[in-house]
Amino acid sequence: MVKNKSGLSREFIIHPGETLKEVLEERGMSQKELALRTGVTEPHVSNVINGQKAISVTFAKKLEYALGVDASFWINLQANYDKELADFEDINAISDDELKIAENLKNIVKHLKKKGLIDQEAHGPMLVVQLRKFLNVSSLKQISELSQAGAYRLETATSVDPYILFTWLRMCDLITDNQEIEQELDTHKLKQKIPLIKELMFEENVAEIQSQLRTYLAECGIKFSIVKHFSGAPVQGVIKKNNDSTLNLIMTTRRKFADIFWFTFFHEIGHIINGDVEDKLVDYDFSKSEAEDRADEFAANTLLDAEEYDRFAQKGDYSLSCMKQFCAEQNIPPYILIGRLQKDKHLRYYQYSDEKVRYELGEN
Repeated sequence: MVKNKSGLSREFIIHPGETLKEVLEERGMSQKELALRTGVTEPHVSNVINGQKAISVTFAKKLEYALGVDASFWINLQANYDKELADFEDINAISDDELKIAENLKNIVKHLKKKGLIDQEAHGPMLVVQLRKFLNVSSLKQISELSQAGAYRLETATSVDPYILFTWLRMCDLITDNQEIEQELDTHKLKQKIPLIKELMFEENVAEIQSQLRTYLAECGIKFSIVKHFSGAPVQGVIKKNNDSTLNLIMTTRRKFADIFWFTFFHEIGHIINGDVEDKLVDYDFSKSEAEDRADEFAANTLLDAEEYDRFAQKGDYSLSCMKQFCAEQNIPPYILIGRLQKDKHLRYYQYSDEKVRYELGEN
């Protein structure tokens, strides 16, 4: 009994010739008579029945006349056999390299299974097959080639695992594909929404923050999701243009401090308003460019008035009472100012740590 790597037996794959043999036996018809009725040689009939020849479309039509069984039945029977045999051979040919790649993806695979994107029971070769289908590649080894060809514009930094990043980006695409919005991208409306969005910085209910962000951005033609972060995909945001003139905006749960979340959020909004997205923008934590600098400036100035912040910083009074008074005047939560002062090295990162807010954001 020949088995493949998944433990399935080759003997369970039934050649359509066996069905033909059963039909002849039920009717008491010999192979010789069938050969005469169909106009083929007796050895041809024998070869089909013994699984040595396929039932061609031409022979299927002859069988329709000779046996009164529609040609489509035999054609489908042969097609199913060919497919099952191809699946068997495909699984049996899976290399150790692909199995290692699948094993390397175990953390993100666990998440995909949890979300119902991959079968819970899939493992080993069957997991490889499901990952191929999920990622739209005929071999997991092709991911590195797609990366080098720039299909997904993957970075080659040491912190990036191309297989994890490729899988993560595919997951993001599927998550946002499930959202339906009618509004096309409208950056003017997006600018108008910023004061409303900033009010969410005072919201304590994280689920409400996510819900409101999704609503506000949908009204501007943007599909929004927060997706689980995985080591090997050091991404803070992904922005992608859709064919229906909408955008996808994905953020990760990598940074959980509220000040970092909001800076990153407005950084991505800056990219959108500045027109930095040609097709897809994968915003890595280590990305450096003029566009990144402009997005940083947009985020900083959106969160804090630049002149007012400079005046406050120059005074050098970083007492909690003074900071809270300034934040009340600027209508921002204290953690925004504390985070900025820490980033600009006016404060050490451990100072006022109890005033910092952490977000345990839900994820897609």
